[in-house]
Amino acid sequence: MNAGGITGRIIQFANDLFGHIRGGLGLANVGASMGFAGISGTALADTASIGSILIPAMKKEGYGAGFSAAVTASSSTVGPIIPPSLPMIIVGTLASLSIGDLFLAGALPGILLGLGLMIPTYIISVKRNYPKGDRQPLKAIWKSFTGAFWALLMTFIILYGILGGFFTPTEASIIAVLYAFVIGIFVYKELPVKKIPEIMLSSMTATASIMLLVGFANLFGWIMVREQIPQLVAESILGISTNTIIVILLINLLLLFVGTFMETIAALVILFPVLLPVALTVGMDPIQFGVMMVLNLVIGLVTPPVGVCLFVASQIGKVSIGKTARELVPFIGVSLVVLMLVAFVPQVTLFLPSLFE
Repeated sequence: MNAGGITGRIIQFANDLFGHIRGGLGLANVGASMGFAGISGTALADTASIGSILIPAMKKEGYGAGFSAAVTASSSTVGPIIPPSLPMIIVGTLASLSIGDLFLAGALPGILLGLGLMIPTYIISVKRNYPKGDRQPLKAIWKSFTGAFWALLMTFIILYGILGGFFTPTEASIIAVLYAFVIGIFVYKELPVKKIPEIMLSSMTATASIMLLVGFANLFGWIMVREQIPQLVAESILGISTNTIIVILLINLLLLFVGTFMETIAALVILFPVLLPVALTVGMDPIQFGVMMVLNLVIGLVTPPVGVCLFVASQIGKVSIGKTARELVPFIGVSLVVLMLVAFVPQVTLFLPSLFE
């Protein structure tokens, strides 16, 4: 879908919707990330795809390089929360949880996170008098929507197919690839057949690196279980307090710390089986805990010292990591607010899954 013209169409649709507002390109950046999240499922793909187009465009229009990179990096964290989501599939596999329920559970937090990130984007844009574009007529908005429609339809196909029991998540990935192939070649007509081997090689390389990571993480996880590390961690946390609020706060602090230096999938594979029993002990639903853990770890993707989305956005924007990190502070604040809602208000995650029981 990246090679077939999807990114540009989603950005165009988002820009037509928000471009007339002060800081419209920044708002379009967040909106495009929300749309792209329904296709990619990973934050890094969002940062690279959206950022490569919008960061240079924002700089050209007069936005600060650090601000442009910060908006891109922070909004990319919506990718693993809004379904479909690669980390949610990992969580479901690790704990034998319904991946469909996890997808639904991430939808509302993902939307809240995206809308929340628009608030500092707008406030900072107004304060710094960043530019705004012309209001687009409804005809132009409708045209850009129809252009992005076939891409956005993929999200519906994946979710409806999994939740309706028509196919498994693995089968959904195959259907999504075939759908992307048809749309890229016959509808958008931007996917050259000769480029397919290159796309396959790139996908194989990315998949191999993830599988190696998961393999070593599983080995490490086996060692931890053998040495009874999960029991020691649970006893340590519950030894500090058995109060539900304090235990959940301690888990969040641990995950936020881990997320700053450990890759998301590796952290999930190692820590989810360790911390899930602790969460269950204080009465958390496993679906709620899964979303909370994923959200914790993706926040780490934009925080130093090992925030990969922070690095990629800064590199695209040709700005120092330190400057981008300073600009990220209000966006991380919004993410933490959404995190607290997920952690302490169960219905934020459990309302949508309950409708499909």
